[in-house]
Amino acid sequence: MPALLLLAFAALPAGAATLRVHPGERIDAAIAQAAPGDTVEIERGQYAGGFRIDKPLSLVGVGRPTVGGGGQGDVIRVASPDVRIEGLIVRDSGDDLGAQNAGIYIQPGSDRAVVSHCDFAHVLFGLWIEKSNQVTVADNLITGMREKISSQRGNAIQLYNTQGASIERNRISFARDGIYVDVSHHARFVGNRIHDVRYGTHYMNSYHNLWQGNESFHNIGGMALMEVRDLDVRDNVAWGNESHGIMLRTIQDSTIAGNISAGNREGLFVYDAEYVTLRGNLVVGNAVGVHLWAGSYNNEVDGNDFIGNTEQVNYVATRDVQWGKREGNYWSNYLGWDADANGYGDVPFEANELTDRLVSRYPFVKLLQSSPALQALSLVSRQFPVLRVATIIDAHPAMRPHHADWSQWLERSGR
Repeated sequence: MPALLLLAFAALPAGAATLRVHPGERIDAAIAQAAPGDTVEIERGQYAGGFRIDKPLSLVGVGRPTVGGGGQGDVIRVASPDVRIEGLIVRDSGDDLGAQNAGIYIQPGSDRAVVSHCDFAHVLFGLWIEKSNQVTVADNLITGMREKISSQRGNAIQLYNTQGASIERNRISFARDGIYVDVSHHARFVGNRIHDVRYGTHYMNSYHNLWQGNESFHNIGGMALMEVRDLDVRDNVAWGNESHGIMLRTIQDSTIAGNISAGNREGLFVYDAEYVTLRGNLVVGNAVGVHLWAGSYNNEVDGNDFIGNTEQVNYVATRDVQWGKREGNYWSNYLGWDADANGYGDVPFEANELTDRLVSRYPFVKLLQSSPALQALSLVSRQFPVLRVATIIDAHPAMRPHHADWSQWLERSGR
């Protein structure tokens, strides 16, 4: 056997072997020698990238070895189903956006690839995944080319035309978009943490997916979900983003529940949304709580808290829309009362644009929110069409917030 490799059989299924690569040796030589199903273990050290994995095998780092691309092309290209890559530091891909240079490029047909517990540093795209199904990307740290402006970077994780992906517990920063998804269905996006990118999640033309427990902060936009249907978006946090916290644009038949949007310019940006359930969300300390327009009728909006937003609602439409049909939402600027002490206001809440805009333009008006003068202005604007505009009406607004921890998010927003 050449001195290049030390071959040791491990307790693996019949026919599988473990090959060990030492510093100074080449990983591509070990891949060439390996049989399908083998494991290639790489000891701690520095290794040249730019190689292809063209057979089912496992590439496992021992002591976190570094595989570098030298600033050219892809660091690793996966060209086979059933490839597992674990425990590597992957760095210094090329920077050609047209060639889609990536830390790991998973090319079409590479089904069931698994990439876990890897660190990606100074890569254009972290992982490019195209036309490959049941791919798992979990517990990775992905940092892009932070010296480049956003438009010159690639996305940390790019999914295109896939089925059944699992993207979980990754930490992402300094890419163009954190997780970019297009024409990819029946996937799970769980527990990812994304900051200092353009959009934390940029998601289009994809259906039947779960977004749960992700955190997106200090980006231009938090979560952008566009031209989609049948999504389950639960327990995510979007805070401190320059634009929206959560964008719902051209979305149908989806559930948006238990999310927190705090300290963004717009907590929820809702455009052309129909047959969507928004329940149990906390929208707190944003410049605008909800920006709602382009129709967005036929939705169920119940049990949410809208607290301390400078302007609670910016509603652009020609007719009223009813929220809180089953369970009232809580509005921190509600001026009504609860005479029968049943926990719900006795008069409807109207997201009255006149008084909201007064508060937005003159913040000191907040001091008068419980005053007879402002309440009278609100009532007058409802009675006289010349003052009244189309609005959101909550027939039975909740008198107390549903979220006990809302104040900590208001403090974080700085409002």
